[in-house]
Amino acid sequence: MSTTSRGWIHTAFGVLIVAVLLFPVYWMINVSLQHTATATSTPWFPTHISLRGYAKALHDQGLHVVTSLLIASGSVAFSLLLAAPAAYALAHFRIRGAGAVLLGILISQMIPGIVVANALYSAFSDLGLLNSVWGLILADSTAGIPFAMLILRAFMTRLPVSVVEAAWVDGAGPIRTFVAIVLPMSRNALVTAALFTFLFTWSDFLFALTLTTTEDVRPVTLSLYTYIGNYVNDWSAAMATAVLASLPAVVLLVLAQRYVAAGATTGATR
Repeated sequence: MSTTSRGWIHTAFGVLIVAVLLFPVYWMINVSLQHTATATSTPWFPTHISLRGYAKALHDQGLHVVTSLLIASGSVAFSLLLAAPAAYALAHFRIRGAGAVLLGILISQMIPGIVVANALYSAFSDLGLLNSVWGLILADSTAGIPFAMLILRAFMTRLPVSVVEAAWVDGAGPIRTFVAIVLPMSRNALVTAALFTFLFTWSDFLFALTLTTTEDVRPVTLSLYTYIGNYVNDWSAAMATAVLASLPAVVLLVLAQRYVAAGATTGATR
């Protein structure tokens, strides 16, 4: 078999795998564009496109999408606000017990989420943070902060020492060096940490289910779960809600993909 034939076979096999993986996404969009859709009567192609499902989804679920955006954005900001300086300190200062801190961060990533959620429920109940945006931001940051610290520290340890030392020689203190030198050079790592923290928070279901008991503050993941139960006979509105819930993550991935890479320090010492 020639190299060209093998290449075509590999390409066809890859396209088949991608098609299988993307079929649920296509079916979600297809059902959302139907005028009315049930689990058994949906055609394979949206021959008669209708936006009725999206109109109903925006009316019923628009507030929950905004709530998820607030929680995810707040979790990203809070996680980076704490993780970035902590990672800088662990990477560039001789701190006694730094290895134990890193070990503790790694161990924290192994704790099941349900254990953390149950502990947070008791603490948030005493602090009055149940059914609040701030409570969900803090809860979701428990996953975002450790991950961001590990990503940022690994990146900051590879920064050119000469650049940091040059800032110190010029009279810049640790804080000014961090803000003016380290953060701009760590842009790619910051975007990567922010992206994954946003995705962690946006897709969270466990904390939303455990820490909210009313509809006053309800992220779209939990709202979609209850919405499907209420509208199981009209899947177009439910799938339209799923499409709307997927859009922010998709847009963010498209916009941030060019930054999610290593090598932000290229040319820093030139």
